[in-house]
Order: sequence, then structure tokens, then C-alpha cells
Amino acid sequence: YFRLYEKLSGMTGTAMTEAQEFMEIYKLDVVEIPTNVPIQRKDHNDYIFRSKREKYNAVVEKVRELCNIGQPVLVGTTSVEESEILSKLLKAAKISHNVLNAKQHQREAEIVARAGQKSAITISTNMAGRGTDIKLGSEVQKLGGLFILGTGRHESRRIDLQLRGRSGRQGDFGETIFYLSLEDDLMR
Repeated sequence: YFRLYEKLSGMTGTAMTEAQEFMEIYKLDVVEIPTNVPIQRKDHNDYIFRSKREKYNAVVEKVRELCNIGQPVLVGTTSVEESEILSKLLKAAKISHNVLNAKQHQREAEIVARAGQKSAITISTNMAGRGTDIKLGSEVQKLGGLFILGTGRHESRRIDLQLRGRSGRQGDFGETIFYLSLEDDLMR
């Protein structure tokens, strides 16, 4: 279908990771354009845990720590099942949160709109929340911006970059980190 058009263009923040594929399949170059405003986001190194249990416990503790200071956090999961496991753990820890996955598609815009507010905790799968910027509350910049906590790496690095890119937009502050376990499918 692409070849029905004389000229093609598109824009995404993660195309460079697939530049070779765009050339091989579509004979299209990928050109990187600098960001409008310099990125101020801090991308931390991955933390690796021995087991999923240790990883999930660390996620709950990190979310509690961020909630206590008021910094909003988006927990990115690799599956709907994992988002539901984390939701149960946060409920057990009495930590209020929203879940954004394929089961909540009708409330997606509402959940995304609140995800950048002070003390907001949102659990999301990789498919959820795309196409909508997470607007930060007025106090959130001083608290460090939106914190992204990925609970696993995807087979496609592009999906991880999409999650990371939810924070630190248009020069906003933000932080990202991935918590991994030696029991994760990709690690095994």
C-alpha cells in the first residue's frame, strides 16, 4: 500500500532503531531530527533481581517511595497479566493506583490525563496510552517530573524506547529505570 503514493513521510521518536528495516523493506531512509527542547530526563541503568518476587517487591517499595514524595509514576509492564499482578500487590500494600491495559480502553484518555498529576500511580501495558501526552501537574516539575519504571525489557528495543519516551517530553524533567529479573522470559 505504501507504494501507491508517490511520496511518503512519517514521524516517530523511535524510528532510528528500525532504520535498517525501513531501508530493506520499503527502501526508505530514516532521518533523525533533533528534539525541539533539550531532553532533561535521567535514564538510569537497569536493576537486575534474582527472582520475579524480589523484583515485584522492589517495584512496590519504589512506588511507595515515589508516592510519599508526590512524584507521579508510570509502571510499564510487558503484559496484561503482569499489570494485574502488580495491581494486586499495590492493593495489598494499600497504594492507590490506576491500571491502563486492554481491559480499560474506554477509560484510557481519562487515565492518561491524570497520570502526570502529583502522587498519581499508573500501571500500563506497552499497548496502552499511546498517542496522548501525559501532562504534568504544576508541582510535578519540582518533584522530578514523571518517573517511568519498566518491569521488564521487550523483545523489541523500540517498545522500551517508547515507554522511556513517555517521560521528559518537551524539556520536562523525568526519570526512567527498568527493573529486571533473571526469571523474566527475555532474560532466560
